[in-house]
Amino acid sequence: VTKCVGGISEVADAFINAGVVALGDSRIKNLKLLQNYSIPKWLIRIPMISEAQDVIKYSDVSLNSEIKVINSLNEEAKLLNKKHNIILMIDHGDLREGWFNIDDFYEDCKKLKQFDFIEVIGIGTNSNCAGAIIPEPETFKSFPEIITFIKEEFNLNDPIVSGGNSGAYYMVENGTIPKFINNLRLGELLLFGNETSFQKQYDYLNQDVFNLVAEIIELKEKPSKPIGISGKDAFGKTPVFEDKGIQKRAILGIGKQDIPPEDLIPLDNKINVITASSDHLILDLTNCKKKYQVGDKINFNCTYGSGLRASTSDYVKKIIKH
Repeated sequence: VTKCVGGISEVADAFINAGVVALGDSRIKNLKLLQNYSIPKWLIRIPMISEAQDVIKYSDVSLNSEIKVINSLNEEAKLLNKKHNIILMIDHGDLREGWFNIDDFYEDCKKLKQFDFIEVIGIGTNSNCAGAIIPEPETFKSFPEIITFIKEEFNLNDPIVSGGNSGAYYMVENGTIPKFINNLRLGELLLFGNETSFQKQYDYLNQDVFNLVAEIIELKEKPSKPIGISGKDAFGKTPVFEDKGIQKRAILGIGKQDIPPEDLIPLDNKINVITASSDHLILDLTNCKKKYQVGDKINFNCTYGSGLRASTSDYVKKIIKH
């Protein structure tokens, strides 16, 4: 899955060289950047009707959960004379996308036969996202019945059964993933060396692939607690600050528009992230051994949240190191 890096070709190259069988992204804009790659390209966010034409043009597979949307995809596929493959999403409790009522799913599947330019190639599910639900072997208890149904309904010998994202990988590691699952949509694991369900970091993967560098634009000693009547910040929140006396505070030229500050890990472990506004990141350098100056660069490792936001921000320059 390339959505975290905005479809950067060097990352796609690395994935393909490592043996992935498809590239997935949640944004059509990113899939357009991947058109020169011959392997299948998946749209992993359920499509909008308004983007149906581009879905057909720029993706080979899309994840779907609405008959009305699939109808629009069929109409555009017919105009372009191009068959389009779809994965039917089942909601097992995370309450993001997918059919929740299985009887409704079976009923809608019968309607799909009217779409001549749509090919059902499998089923999928998602966890760890909207509801932060951890997938377990028990999560997939209804899948064998559903798999049997779609094999018969759509004449499939070996349907794709997509068991989720990086949050399902722990079951691969401990050998508990159901044998009928033959596909995972992996992004965070491959990019950050981190699985989602238990935030486990694997020692055979790198956790420092994403390094953010930002410049100090102000460095002054100031009180640690703001002075005056507290109200809302620029994002409508009411922050709380502890009085720690006078601090050496640095401002960096980056902010919440580009990164979630709580997801940054300073390489200098004496640095503490205090807060951020849209365009300013404020740090506490009081206990640092290094004597930082205005113009110095501060290095951070990124977790998934900060890596995603920085990679897709137009205001952050990307440098690829091979």
